[in-house]
Amino acid sequence: MEEENIFTQPSVADYNDDSIVHLEDMEHIRLRPGMYIGKLGDGSSHDDGIYVLIKEVIDNSIDEFTSGFGKKIEVKINFAERKVSIRDHGRGIPLLKMVEAVSKLNTGAKYDSKVFQKSVGLNGVGTKAVNALSSWFRVQSFRDGKTRIAEFNEGKLVNDSGIKADNGADSGTMVEFIPDAKLFGNYHFISEYVERRIWNYCYLNRGLTMYYNDRRYYSKNGLLDLLENNLQSEPLYPIIHIKEGDFEAAFTHVNGQSNDYYYSFVNGQHTTEGGTHQSAFREAYARVVKEFIKKDYPPEVIRQGLVCALCVRIQEPVFEAQTKTKLGSTHLEPNKVDGTNDSPLLKTYVLDILKRHLDNYLHIHADTAQALLDKINANEKERKEIAGIKKVAREAGKKASLNNRKLRDCHVHYNTNHARRLESTIFITEGDSASGSITKSRDVETQAVFSLRGKPKNIMKIDKVEVYKNEELNLLHNALDIDDNIENLRYNNVVIATDADVDGMHIRLLLLTFFLRFYPELISSGHVYILQTPLFRVRNKQKNTYCYTDEERIAAIQSTPGAEITRFKGLGEISPDEFKNFIGKDMRLDPVLLHKDFDIKGVLGFYMGDNTPERREFIMQNLRIEDDESIVVA
Repeated sequence: MEEENIFTQPSVADYNDDSIVHLEDMEHIRLRPGMYIGKLGDGSSHDDGIYVLIKEVIDNSIDEFTSGFGKKIEVKINFAERKVSIRDHGRGIPLLKMVEAVSKLNTGAKYDSKVFQKSVGLNGVGTKAVNALSSWFRVQSFRDGKTRIAEFNEGKLVNDSGIKADNGADSGTMVEFIPDAKLFGNYHFISEYVERRIWNYCYLNRGLTMYYNDRRYYSKNGLLDLLENNLQSEPLYPIIHIKEGDFEAAFTHVNGQSNDYYYSFVNGQHTTEGGTHQSAFREAYARVVKEFIKKDYPPEVIRQGLVCALCVRIQEPVFEAQTKTKLGSTHLEPNKVDGTNDSPLLKTYVLDILKRHLDNYLHIHADTAQALLDKINANEKERKEIAGIKKVAREAGKKASLNNRKLRDCHVHYNTNHARRLESTIFITEGDSASGSITKSRDVETQAVFSLRGKPKNIMKIDKVEVYKNEELNLLHNALDIDDNIENLRYNNVVIATDADVDGMHIRLLLLTFFLRFYPELISSGHVYILQTPLFRVRNKQKNTYCYTDEERIAAIQSTPGAEITRFKGLGEISPDEFKNFIGKDMRLDPVLLHKDFDIKGVLGFYMGDNTPERREFIMQNLRIEDDESIVVA
């Protein structure tokens, strides 16, 4: 019997003239939004598409400012209507070409480097993407005493005022838009994410004033202000601030951090994944300090605990993806038409600056040099203490990972170049029962599950050596691959998925304590979330409604005649078929956010330390009684 052919052979007729389809510019963006903004999302994550849309419009205003036009930018968000408004006071889009500039790909001034030498925007694509991905988009340009207004729906022009006289307004551009709910779903803006972007623009553009919902933002000292406002621990020595030409950096060391951490930028773009400029700084910094202290320590020992804000400006930078989170350029300027390049290497440029400024600074400021040396010596002592146990733990971790049923891995990881890398997620669950439904209903391409064995160890009073000795915690940070550097992180979203009861809350606190104590950059970089799962199911024969709060439950009961109410006590009670609804496109995630005035050491010491009597008194004073006589903490 002839073996069956398992491959389906397509007919020649299946590929014909009708297979060749032309998409208009706006249609292509709406069909393939990931090519332009990375991912969609619902606003829970700092890199979701709705924030990229805001960024792309502001980037155009920033380009006006850096070109010397307009020192004020106003940003407003109407959270009820989900409408964003951005007004700059630059030159204004040229009126005759205004509609084309916001709706036709390969049209714009960003292609002329004489006009925008070191642009931050998407090379003329950004505003078109915002237009195409919005259900409503309005642009108005004010220029030379005249104005023009155009409105679009889903990227299609619906109204054009034409050029009219307007002698009352400052020159500039006003862009308003509402992201399309058909694409982004039931999205919401998190104000902290927007505010963080606003601050970054001000840190990187001294002299710029921004208003966000009528609150003023301004930075006098650039990256020095950024670092001072974002340090989670006391600096071990005064922040060193270096600025020369197209390079700026501010840095210091802190205790309690496993590696070095960076706020890195290129032309104002937040390169959250680093790139060649960050690698150049890391290499140059270790080299200069090593030569100064005259000790042959490994680079990672010199950099451990370093926190740095870094920015370079490059003409026509090359990024490794459209969303520009990692720089790929190796030179300060692009290759010439003939392929030659006499522009300085980026790493040579950075090294020369650090050699001059950092070496001089350390020779002049003896107290700082001594504090730095003390920190490096302490790092080396710790390295030697844990070297043996770390090697054993790593081997055990690798061996366990191969046969460990506690980790159900996925195929796509964050530290790859896969198109879906931003979707990579790991759920940390409590026990096999809780992880069962998630494991059966997850997307095996992008979603992994790590199952804890009950409550993890409280690490508040232990050192890093004990972490390596603890099998479960060792397996967890090996699964995340964050021991050497957060740049190796395997999952973009680290999701704590525990029951909504007292034990589940305790496990959340223990995990957050672990991350905050040893890997605070994991949280400060916006990678950690809490999974929200429904507390109730309200149903009758016609419909099911899943409710996440008491308010949603009451509303569902009122709209569901003859309702049957189920209270979910744990994740294990939710069937896999139901769970698909809660970890798919409608997944609800609460981001774990660190505000600039958050005292990690103080908070962890109070809630997770030895002060049991004080904590008990605090809890007793903040108890309140609910109507159903259940006790909760206010």
